[in-house]
Amino acid sequence: MQKISFKPLEASTWSDLETLFGERGACGGCWCMTWRLSSRDYEQNKGENNRRMFREQAEAGKPLGIIAYVGDTPVGWCSVSPRETLTRLENSRLLKRTDELPVWSITCFFVKKEYRRKGLSVDLIRAAAEYAFDHGAPAVEAYPMIPKKESVPEVFAFIGFAGSFEKAGFHLFRQASETRPVMRLYPKQ
Repeated sequence: MQKISFKPLEASTWSDLETLFGERGACGGCWCMTWRLSSRDYEQNKGENNRRMFREQAEAGKPLGIIAYVGDTPVGWCSVSPRETLTRLENSRLLKRTDELPVWSITCFFVKKEYRRKGLSVDLIRAAAEYAFDHGAPAVEAYPMIPKKESVPEVFAFIGFAGSFEKAGFHLFRQASETRPVMRLYPKQ
């Protein structure tokens, strides 16, 4: 794979995210709002409203995530934000907070089809963690899946796989369920 670079999502990179996500907003009108809204609000705003809200957050300078590039072409996305800004996550019974540390959370990925299964997610995880630490995160948390089968439909891969997080240096913090670990990475001292 060619050299990969990363940029944060902000007003100046919004058009790159639109190019990457396409008209459907990555998956069914999500526009990376699934974790940022309550379930009800997310469903009511699927599509253009989610797009508008996410763009407003990017234009306001909120930390939302990073875009991966090969040359000038956007090829991947990783959402990383302070956990307290992620309403659905904060209200999750399964992924409830274990402690009061103000962690940042990696909640989703989107990788352009021709760049999947090439290790880009590990690079995205590392870059997202670095971005979070550069912005003062005391730890970065993730909630990936442990697949029960060798092949997982792409629609379910958006939260990432535990193995990718392990390769990026994350460790098991607690086991939320049989297939959902809570993993953490702390900054190097």
